[in-house]
Amino acid sequence: MVRLMDCTLRDGANVVGKGFDAEITKIVLDILTESNVPIIEFGNAGGIGAYEVAGFTNALTDMEYLDLVQPYLGKSEIGMFLNAKRFREPNVELAASKGMKFLRCGADAGDARKISEVPVKTIKKCGMKAYYSAMKAYLLTPEELAEEAKFLESIGLDEFTIMDSAGTMMPDDVKRATECCKNAVKIPVAFHCHNNLGLSAANAIAAYESGVDILDCGLMGMARSAGNLPTEAAVAFMQKYGEFKDIDLYTMLNGIDQRLLPAMEKHSYHDAIPPYDLILGVSGAHSSFGKTFKAVAKDTGVDLYKLIVEVSKINRKNPSEDLMREVAEKIK
Repeated sequence: MVRLMDCTLRDGANVVGKGFDAEITKIVLDILTESNVPIIEFGNAGGIGAYEVAGFTNALTDMEYLDLVQPYLGKSEIGMFLNAKRFREPNVELAASKGMKFLRCGADAGDARKISEVPVKTIKKCGMKAYYSAMKAYLLTPEELAEEAKFLESIGLDEFTIMDSAGTMMPDDVKRATECCKNAVKIPVAFHCHNNLGLSAANAIAAYESGVDILDCGLMGMARSAGNLPTEAAVAFMQKYGEFKDIDLYTMLNGIDQRLLPAMEKHSYHDAIPPYDLILGVSGAHSSFGKTFKAVAKDTGVDLYKLIVEVSKINRKNPSEDLMREVAEKIK
């Protein structure tokens, strides 16, 4: 069974500078926890310690983020990123004291033995899970990447992420890297994709078909550069594979429509795949029926997206208004 890690509040923070404000952070946490997303990585774009160590002052402080996340602890597995170059033991201790379940240590692929051993062991010493991001994973051959994963597993690592930081990997690259790492270690292997070649979804599917345990995503695709795999798209197509069954796609899409997208429009952020268009892909409904679907949903007070999906299960070719109203009554 594959799981989802949402990185909106860490990687996605790159679209607003270095970190989201308190309002958007709470909106995202509400959407993710109400939708039953299992793993959430949050904080500023550079990870814990970046505010002081790297001058990421266009963000809240670590303490501010850690304080506002307290009501959400226990609803999902929540943790933060830690760039190995910015490791400071007091920051790890702070994360543990504030209830973080994990820290995900990150370093360029090939640098684990040089700079990551102490951070990983310190995370474990403080009672948290130690996750790891092999950033720019394409710098190593799949075999070399697997050897790095084996070394990290030997010092106590709990999860290893193949990170396609520049969105340069092809599906075959992802397949080979995932298979090599899965064959080398017993701990979960994750894949973090970027969309620079428009392949984030294809690469995520390649990773899934190669046995990956966790897929990284971001709401509305928010992340550095060309963005990440949109969380809502990942949920939509992975549910077609019978995965992510516990995640509530309708709650997620309505949260994006009603709360997150209006908040992000103030930052001039454009959602490349709006929830309405995504649901057409989920259902197979043609956009030409959209006006009638919207009118019936408004008139009957049912969820538009659920109406489209349920009607399309019966008739995707030429659904009538009568059928839409009949289904709407059943949904009620």
